Amino acid sequence: MERVIKSGVGWRIGWNPSVPKFKGLVGTSDWSVELTQAELDDFCRLSAQLADTMKQLAPELMDSEKIAIEAESDLIWMEAEGYHHSYTLRFIINNKRACEGKWEADAVPGLLQAASTLKVF
Repeated sequence: MERVIKSGVGWRIGWNPSVPKFKGLVGTSDWSVELTQAELDDFCRLSAQLADTMKQLAPELMDSEKIAIEAESDLIWMEAEGYHHSYTLRFIINNKRACEGKWEADAVPGLLQAASTLKVF
């Protein structure tokens, strides 16, 4: 398998199975953080979980109502904040190092789509 980097306006995500430790990458055009395979797997799973929760909450919310929801594993904490149809996504790595990042609402749909297909070959 070869290295994969997907990017769009305000986001990028990558996977390189041939390196020993930090196989994943998330970021924007201004910053990036390398992730272990387990961290990347949790990032993809938790971001999808947050997106699903936002969709499920949509019928219960007014269009002008903002919310914040969180999801976490032993390795990573994530938060979606904003409207059910437009929200920021933030993460903090909890695993022996301090890393934090955030994507603006207009970048989140592309990032979520790329994360869901990153390791599907």
